Formats: sequence, C-alpha cells, structure tokens
Amino acid sequence: MGTLAEYFEKNRPKPVWHIGDRVFGRWNKIPFVGTVGNDNMINEQEGPRVSIFLDLPILFEDKLHSVIFVKQKDIKRLVSMVEEEPLKLREPGSIPAKRTKQDDTRASKTVPKKSPRPPKKAT
Repeated sequence: MGTLAEYFEKNRPKPVWHIGDRVFGRWNKIPFVGTVGNDNMINEQEGPRVSIFLDLPILFEDKLHSVIFVKQKDIKRLVSMVEEEPLKLREPGSIPAKRTKQDDTRASKTVPKKSPRPPKKAT
C-alpha cells in the first residue's frame, strides 16, 4: 500500500481553474464577471465547484452576494474586456481620457493652450 500523498495524487480531482483567473458567466440567470478564488470538490454528490469573487455585487432574493459558488461548466475564461487594438496616445507616456479608439486626425490636431489665471488679489 502506498502513502496518502500517492493516493490523493492519483484519485483527487484536478482543478480546471486557478486562483486569480478572470471569468464570466451567469448565476441564476444573472450575468457576472469576477475572479476565481478556489476550485475544489466538497463531496461527490455535489461535485466540483468554483468560488467566484464578483467585480460588482449581485442582488438576488433581497440579499447582496459578493462571492458566489458555481459549477465549472457554468463559467468561461475572460480573455479581454477591452478591444484588441491598443489606444493611440497623444504623446508617449500619456494616458487617454476615455477607453475608446482615437483616430489619427484627432491625435494630430494641436490642443489650444489655456491662458493662465490672473493672480489672486491679496485682501
């Protein structure tokens, strides 16, 4: 007979999801986006389940849920929430104001400089 470590390595269920995986799906017909917290199996009758830490809480039956438990088949990997084409920046290192694509004509226009404020009067 082998050790317990060998037994569990051979017979335990292997996780499909790992901590920190970004996922989306539906829970009680409500769409959600979140992060995987744990993928385990409590017992063989219930089967494997995944705990999800939600980005936004869900109000279901007059109760707020920020962590939910779903089946492995009910979720999908979230590849990207942003479009694949990167944003064009006005100058290197700057951050765009909106998460939308900026066309070349807008980026090539010069932005008028604001006139400086007049100094405050000392009272």
